[in-house]
Amino acid sequence: MTKRAQKQKYKKRIQVNILIRMIISLVITINISNVFIQTSLKLSKAMESDWYLRFFPYLNTPLFMVSFISIFLFLTRKIVQDLIKLEHGLEIIAEGNLGYRVTVNRQDELGNVARNINRMAERLEEQIAKERKIEQSRMEMITGLSHDLRTPLTSIIGYIQLLKSESFQDQDEYARFVQNTYNKAVHLRKLLDDLFEYTRLTSVDDTQLNRKKIDLFQLLEQLLFEFEPLAQENSIQIVKEIGASPISTFVDSEKIARAIDNLLMNALKYSFKPGTIHVRLLKHRTHITIEVQNKGTPLTEDQVNKLFDRFYKVDFSRSSEGIQVGSGLGLSIARNIAELHQGSLTLRHSGDVFLFQMTLPLYTYSGRSPLSRVGVNPNPDSDREEN
Repeated sequence: MTKRAQKQKYKKRIQVNILIRMIISLVITINISNVFIQTSLKLSKAMESDWYLRFFPYLNTPLFMVSFISIFLFLTRKIVQDLIKLEHGLEIIAEGNLGYRVTVNRQDELGNVARNINRMAERLEEQIAKERKIEQSRMEMITGLSHDLRTPLTSIIGYIQLLKSESFQDQDEYARFVQNTYNKAVHLRKLLDDLFEYTRLTSVDDTQLNRKKIDLFQLLEQLLFEFEPLAQENSIQIVKEIGASPISTFVDSEKIARAIDNLLMNALKYSFKPGTIHVRLLKHRTHITIEVQNKGTPLTEDQVNKLFDRFYKVDFSRSSEGIQVGSGLGLSIARNIAELHQGSLTLRHSGDVFLFQMTLPLYTYSGRSPLSRVGVNPNPDSDREEN
């Protein structure tokens, strides 16, 4: 049965109910009038008076109307009570009590109205809760951003004041102050770059992928080559399980490199020292998986659920003292990049083992460009090959 047919059924049902009550009221009123007439005639005969005939036109019609209206109102009192309930419920909800629910148990239009009122209140309640959550997230973002930007900025100002007042003992200390100022400035620029990248990735109008055919094996090999010196400085060994065969696909190489670098830096920050980071590259029939695995301090379920939230960072007891604390956007940026490529980024956490898996579709050329998707800016001059 269609929605229109259901509405017609409800409409007919309440009309039939009112019509039945009207007919019943009319029948009862006619019977009462007949009884009144018969009784009046008997009294008139018994009293040998024609008073009934003289006053009948003035008594019978008002009596009929009063009886009919009284009986009809009595028979429809439940409908009136339910209407009053609906009015009372709407008044309570309009005053802001969205948790209130109208209790009208009917199967006609009034019941349908009651259910719609309750559904409306429920959706309004959900919408307000969602808006409050968004507002809370916005406030947390502003607070976190202010803290993250102020920390290196305060250090930069402090070192500049020391250099300005020449509060250094020798040239070595002067060089150390300059180097520290530079490091803090670079860290500040990294935080701003992360914020800009996250804003750009989450903006639908501004996100364009410059997909080209690249060799993911070669890209990952180059990233690991550049990452290994930093890993060695932090007593971390890189174990590569990426094979030796080219894996060609169409991706935005700059963004994918950013996502992989974020995963590697996250593993480096929160790994046990000394420790090991395993990097794997797996090719499947329809997709490619890049895995980054490390061991670190176990997280609670709540921490795992929030790990990909923007600006979320676990407690500093897990951070490396030799690595500057990030913005808390790295994993969120990596997940956004994967999803822009119609892929995914997930975490498998068991004890002290953390396994991040980034999955990307394996595009192959089959007579038609696989890049005909919204938000994709393919390079028409890029080579294509059949895998």
